[in-house]
Amino acid sequence: MSSSHPKTWFITGASSGFGHAFASYALQKGYNVVATARNPSKLKSLVALAPNRVLALTLDVDRPRDAEAAVSAAVEHFGRIDVLINNAGYGIIGALEETPDNELRALMETNFFGAVAVIKAALPALRAQRSGAIVNISSLGGQLSFAGFGAYSASKFALEGLSEALAQEVAAFGIKVLLVEPGNFRTNLLGSGTREMPVMDAYRHSVGGTREFARGMHGSQIGDPLKAAAAIDMALEAEKTPLRLQLGEDAVAAVRAHARTLLEDLEHWQTVAVNTRVDGAVETAKPLTAS
Repeated sequence: MSSSHPKTWFITGASSGFGHAFASYALQKGYNVVATARNPSKLKSLVALAPNRVLALTLDVDRPRDAEAAVSAAVEHFGRIDVLINNAGYGIIGALEETPDNELRALMETNFFGAVAVIKAALPALRAQRSGAIVNISSLGGQLSFAGFGAYSASKFALEGLSEALAQEVAAFGIKVLLVEPGNFRTNLLGSGTREMPVMDAYRHSVGGTREFARGMHGSQIGDPLKAAAAIDMALEAEKTPLRLQLGEDAVAAVRAHARTLLEDLEHWQTVAVNTRVDGAVETAKPLTAS
C-alpha cells in the first residue's frame, strides 16, 4: 500500500463495539475513516475526535443501494478506500429447532448477504486502484460451532467460504482478503447484539449451558477491541498477510483443538475414504488446490 497518502479505513457497524474501536484506532494512527452505521447520529462522538478525517455515512447493509452510495461518497471524499472492514452483524442464541426460519433468514441477510453487498460495491474502486484490503469480521464460530450457536456460525461459515475463494479471485489486482476470527472481546455482541430464541424444554440440556455462558460472559470479556484493531493493522501491513487471523487466547486454543480433531478423524477414516474409487478408474483431471 502506498504511504504517500493517509490510509482510509471504511468500516460498517461503526457506532459501537468492534466497529467503534476500529475507527478510534484508525484515527489515533492518523488514518482517514469512513464510519458507517444504520443510524449515523450514533457516530457523532467519532466525528468529534477528528472532524476533518471522519466521513460519517448511513449504511444499512440490508439495503444494497446504501453500500453503493456510501462507497461512492467515500471515494469522492477521500479519493480511495485502502481497507474495507465488514463488521456489521449480530448474533442469535438458540437450537436450530428453536430458531424460526424468518430469524435465520434475517441473520443470513445481514451477516452474509450484507457483507457481500458492501464487498461488491467496493470491488470496482479497489480493482481500479490495484490495491487495498477487504477485512471480513468472522468469529471463532466461523471455524467451529457449539450447540445454540448454529445459526450464527452458519452465517460466518458462509462468509469464510466466500472469502477464501475471493482471496484467490482478487490477488492479481493487489487486493488482500483477511478473515478475522475473534474469541470473546468486550463488545456488545453478547448483549444488545444477540437475539435470544424462544426456549424449548427439550434443548435445556444441550443449549442451556450456552445461554448461561453468553449471559455470564457479557461485560467481562478479556479481549480488548483496540488491541484487536492493532493486530488487524499489523496483519495487513505484513508482507504475507494470513487468510485467517484468530484473536484471543480462546480463539487460538479452540481453533487449534478443532483442527487437531479434524486431522485425527481424517487419519482414522482415510482407508475407508480413499477406498471409494471406481474399480480400474484412472485420474485424468488435476484436482483443484488452493493456491
